[in-house]
Amino acid sequence: MPRIPENTAKNTHNVVAELCLREVRAVGSDARVLDIPSGAGAFTKRMLDAGVEVHSGDIDNIMQVENPNFRVADMNQPLPYDDGTLSVVVCIDGIEHLERPFDFVRECHRVLAPGGAFIISTPNITALRSRWRWFWTGHHNKCKVPLDEHSPNPLHHINMLSYPKARYLLHTNGFDLEQVTTNRIKPVSWLYAIYVPLAFVATKLAYGKEEKVPRQRDINARDIVPAVFSRAMLFGESMILLARKT
Repeated sequence: MPRIPENTAKNTHNVVAELCLREVRAVGSDARVLDIPSGAGAFTKRMLDAGVEVHSGDIDNIMQVENPNFRVADMNQPLPYDDGTLSVVVCIDGIEHLERPFDFVRECHRVLAPGGAFIISTPNITALRSRWRWFWTGHHNKCKVPLDEHSPNPLHHINMLSYPKARYLLHTNGFDLEQVTTNRIKPVSWLYAIYVPLAFVATKLAYGKEEKVPRQRDINARDIVPAVFSRAMLFGESMILLARKT
């Protein structure tokens, strides 16, 4: 069988699979995974090969692997799954394409069982390399030029997420963000390490001056700043998050 294209950054499927299978082992034989958007089915096949019950969803059926659990699913609309029936939802490079990412996250919360895991990968625009591109061009890495407004299509990156925005999206819709990682760090990304001290000072000053709510100021200092200045977020190509339904 020909190799199914992953259509994402290198090593993303490896990292996401490791997180997903860890969750599957914790749940046991009753674990049910949703791969959405499933695309050609590369991640679905990986889960099937591991003996996992995997459900695949996408707006069109372009699967190159047979899965009787495939359903047509529009991620901007209610998902065709019952409440609390899934153990893990995996969304590999999908959320940045959505017109309604908040609705999608709420739907993922609905279909997950209590304590279920939500794993997301998306281009890491928090990385210094991407911020440098934004400074000069007004465009982030992975979205380097204006989108074609005369031919909109589902492949456009219309909702790029920074780490703070992704955290807000998850925490305001019933999830606790547990793990932040990346697929890989390209050697060129280390060139931007010289800007870390300046970025850190600027961020701390901005957060300290602009945030007026004491509780949020504490969260910024305790959780958000350390995450934003982690190696994965400063230099990683993709942002990979694992959140848990509370």
